[in-house]
Amino acid sequence: MAANPNCIFCKIVAGEVPCFKLFEDSDTLAFMDINPVHDGHCLIIPKAHYPTVFEITPEAMAAVARTAIGLAKAADAAVKPDGLNLVQSNGPGAAQSVGHFHIHVLPRRIGDGVLINWKLTPGDMTHIAEIAERIRGFL
Repeated sequence: MAANPNCIFCKIVAGEVPCFKLFEDSDTLAFMDINPVHDGHCLIIPKAHYPTVFEITPEAMAAVARTAIGLAKAADAAVKPDGLNLVQSNGPGAAQSVGHFHIHVLPRRIGDGVLINWKLTPGDMTHIAEIAERIRGFL
């Protein structure tokens, strides 16, 4: 399994750095975020090192998604939030703070002021169609 010796999450996987472990299987590890937005805020990571979604394999992504489903249900039952986000960021422009692919299970409260929401503003349909065509060209 690939690891990066300078990555804090790889060190957690290796047992070199402690964590509040929630779940572990052969491919993933889930643990509490030590900088929580709300009670129940936890992280799911692949055990192998993938910096972002651009490097992760489909198999590793599927394993993380399977773990995220279970952790989301458990966090929802444990802390009974008003809602829950699954957040995954890639690169500094998206505020990715650790360069190891991870998903935040983020319980939410109505009016909590967490700034991952945006105002719904209708876009220009012609422009949206043009961007869709550009994206399809890379699929």
